[in-house]
Amino acid sequence: MGTIKNEISTWSDIKNQVYGIKGTDRRDVLERESQAFKIGLLLKNARESKSLTQSELGEIVDKKRSYISRIENNGSNITLSTLFEIVEKGLGGKVKISIEV
Repeated sequence: MGTIKNEISTWSDIKNQVYGIKGTDRRDVLERESQAFKIGLLLKNARESKSLTQSELGEIVDKKRSYISRIENNGSNITLSTLFEIVEKGLGGKVKISIEV
């Protein structure tokens, strides 16, 4: 049996190997999807910290429970106005957005 060389040592190396370097189409899609997923997790954690169910949050912001679930599982289809409404009106928080160039 041959030995397997471990040439990939970091998450960044794995992303570069599998998806390409930053700036390539495939890598850019991965980065956007990753950020969308993060938004969903942040919203879910915030909702749970307020001890709200998806249905309760949906009632506050006039959205269906299924829509709240979809956002929490994949935040990519959320509009900015809906994000602000959920965070500010539904969760009593503030949205902070940063842009890197």
